[in-house]
Amino acid sequence: MHKQWIKGAILSEGAVPGDLNFVFCSDPCLLEVNRKFLGHDYYTDVITFDYVEDGKISGDVMISVDTVLANSKEYGTGFDNELSRVMIHGVLHLLGYDDHNDEDVRIMREKENFYLSQLQGILKGAASH
Repeated sequence: MHKQWIKGAILSEGAVPGDLNFVFCSDPCLLEVNRKFLGHDYYTDVITFDYVEDGKISGDVMISVDTVLANSKEYGTGFDNELSRVMIHGVLHLLGYDDHNDEDVRIMREKENFYLSQLQGILKGAASH
């Protein structure tokens, strides 16, 4: 389901799906990646490595399952929903969206919510068959 959803999101943004790898790891693992490759010494839920070339959306999306679980409890969203949000967040970065200021964050959240609602439609459709 997620593969179809992510491909649809990329296509609807006017891009071409390429090679995407989702790497699910622990907090210590992602912290080490954050330190080594980005020079940041803090925990995060997702790090995206962009290999986009000629409009073909490719990259590695590394996700801390520990942080996703903690955030799902903190925000009361449920693990699957939070994981899907983080997955599409990483894809949105590959599509050129950023979250460095309030306006960028607002746009990113709108896009996340839009694509999460599309995923819910896909899941409901699959459940009814």
